[in-house]
Amino acid sequence: MAVGYVYNPIYLKHDTGQHVEVAARLEAIISHIEQTGLTSQLTLIEPRPATVAEIALVHRREYIKEIEEKAARGGGWLDPDTVMSAGSYEAALYAAGGLIRAVEAVMAGEVASAFALVRPPGHHATSRQAMGFCLFNNIAIAARYALAEYKLERTLIIDFDVHHGNGTQEAFYDNPRVMYISTHQYPFYPGTGSIEETGSGAAKGTNINIPLPAGCGDAEYLKAFEQIIVPAAQRFNPQLILVSAGYDAHRADPLATMEVSVGGFVQMTETIKRLADELCGGRLALTLEGGYDLNALAASVKATFDVLLGNSASDPRSNKRAT
Repeated sequence: MAVGYVYNPIYLKHDTGQHVEVAARLEAIISHIEQTGLTSQLTLIEPRPATVAEIALVHRREYIKEIEEKAARGGGWLDPDTVMSAGSYEAALYAAGGLIRAVEAVMAGEVASAFALVRPPGHHATSRQAMGFCLFNNIAIAARYALAEYKLERTLIIDFDVHHGNGTQEAFYDNPRVMYISTHQYPFYPGTGSIEETGSGAAKGTNINIPLPAGCGDAEYLKAFEQIIVPAAQRFNPQLILVSAGYDAHRADPLATMEVSVGGFVQMTETIKRLADELCGGRLALTLEGGYDLNALAASVKATFDVLLGNSASDPRSNKRAT
């Protein structure tokens, strides 16, 4: 079955200047998968802009309007970490809509799995606040869309970005139809994600945080996957798996102090794909979150696609098996 990817140059219109979350991140990924011939094995999924109603599945309408008006005024800083430009509102609509299109393609059986290569990222954005480089919470919007559009009873979100997805946690903290599982460096930005945060009401136990100390690498992450994520997913038995794929836990990343290798991301993706095949007919959609060393990011995303395609996941920067 085909593997899809979402991309459009419109994501480059989110101009962040000298910020660490820059258009060059996507340019490095696209250049690398083109140079290695991978795009010929993938199905391009053209994104569409999410509607205001779709964004409002997660975000307050007055907040959406605030972002639109800020862009119309030329952009600016939203908090000490998060900046936007005149093109950012449109790019953010296409980022959320891009992941929705990935979900639509997966649910329709057009592709077995899909990876939305979008920006701005999303998992820190709350219902009323931009933060952590994020404007709209792409994965939360797509999950709410999938629940409503396809009448799903259970959707699983796995987040392996090095930072806790506080916005995604907030969106589903009291919703038993969505299980959110996050591996993240802790204590670290944004300060949430303790093991005690497990959900509320009928959703108690469906929010699973796996806080990890600085310096953890492949062994610690894979142990968390096998001992916590796999059995939790099997108990929840989702009908769709969504992934916040952040690669800033890589040992070369400048924003964190974890020690994950490209090979570690390969094994995490293999585990997630195995869960999707076992539990929900392979239905799997990923969206790009963090990852700020351009070489490590491009190598890790390429290796992720290799896993989805069933290729030998070699390290594209070294002619060696990813280690």
